[in-house]
Amino acid sequence: MSSRNRRTANAEDMFPGMPDILGKKPPKATENSWAARTLDEAIARSYELLDHAIVQFSTGNATGTRKKWIADPDMPIPRHPREPQKVQVSVPINYGPRELAGIFGLYSGGRDSVNTMHLLRKYMKDRPLFRHFFQGIAHVNTGTAVAETTQHVREAVPAWGVKLHELSPKVTYLDLVLGNVRATVGPNIGRSVWLGFPGPGKLPHNVMYRRLKDEPLQRLRASLVGRDGTRRKVMYVGGMRWDESDKRFRTAEEIDVDGGIVWVSPVVHWTNAHMREYRARYRCEKAHRHQPHRLCGDEALPVNPVTENLHMSGDCACGAYAKKDEKEERRFFYPDHAADIDLWEKTVRDAGIAANVWGQAPPKGFVQAGAEQPASVMERLCTNCKPPIPGQDDLIDQWRDTGLISPEQHAAFTRPAA
Repeated sequence: MSSRNRRTANAEDMFPGMPDILGKKPPKATENSWAARTLDEAIARSYELLDHAIVQFSTGNATGTRKKWIADPDMPIPRHPREPQKVQVSVPINYGPRELAGIFGLYSGGRDSVNTMHLLRKYMKDRPLFRHFFQGIAHVNTGTAVAETTQHVREAVPAWGVKLHELSPKVTYLDLVLGNVRATVGPNIGRSVWLGFPGPGKLPHNVMYRRLKDEPLQRLRASLVGRDGTRRKVMYVGGMRWDESDKRFRTAEEIDVDGGIVWVSPVVHWTNAHMREYRARYRCEKAHRHQPHRLCGDEALPVNPVTENLHMSGDCACGAYAKKDEKEERRFFYPDHAADIDLWEKTVRDAGIAANVWGQAPPKGFVQAGAEQPASVMERLCTNCKPPIPGQDDLIDQWRDTGLISPEQHAAFTRPAA
């Protein structure tokens, strides 16, 4: 949480050109990253971060160590003549010159994602020396998105003159929920990895994230790096920020290496006030007929209407951590999307699966986890689907208070299920 921004709906105390800083230092922040900055200074820091990451993983040699047994004459004489007189030491290894196989921006269609991709595009224009690394923008189509978000991404990215890589998971969300996705390795081979709609909890969200979002990105990485991830890397540039959520405050890093992937978060130090000021600076607000997605000029910041209506990107609807009445919130603006969820629920009910209500915890005693107990993964692409921050108003309450819906509609949306 920033010192001036308390996550209030209206931040009238924010003025362009003022410096902002988080209220306390994030655990993984360096002294250089955690400082009060104006927006222009925050942008400059983002450029420095990208410069450093690209140079670090595209120059010099990749080195490491391995364990080796060597003879040690100073060791006592072995008690048995066949017992080796050796000691284990670390030996340096040179894997050869580092290579950056490609840089990809990660675009969900959400507000932070829009800002980050806009910044990355500007950066690549300003850094011709590094431009050949840039392969375009990747979007993971989970198959559960609000259709308008998918359409926004498909139109906005090419309108920028940037190549779009639309990635899809190997399995469908409905197949996961119906138990049709089976383990292919290990002692539980052939058993379902999951069953029923995921409810709140780390494991269900972990399974959905790994299968629907992480797997396509890992496949893209493998297609470029193969098994040479020590020496060659793919760089994914995303919009993780310390000021997003309590979890991000604890876990986000500027540069995070994970095997053959380098995750770079160039706006990790930006506060919510910085993000708002950036949107105000580049979003077209002229009194004229706007171009699609408000791309009224080369510098214009795109607008995804789904984020304006749902306050989230709408790129995933796995239902893990869904808010109370979230399906009805979605139905209010996007009835076709809610109808898809209704159809999923009917399909799961017809299959005789007890965990058949989207966005709700399964019945007590129902076992969902099957053959797969995946190791915890850093959910770098999911934030807004998490439970609301304590003290944050519910979206339906905001609609009522601003007159978007009537008190009667509010009561209908929040009426407990029969």
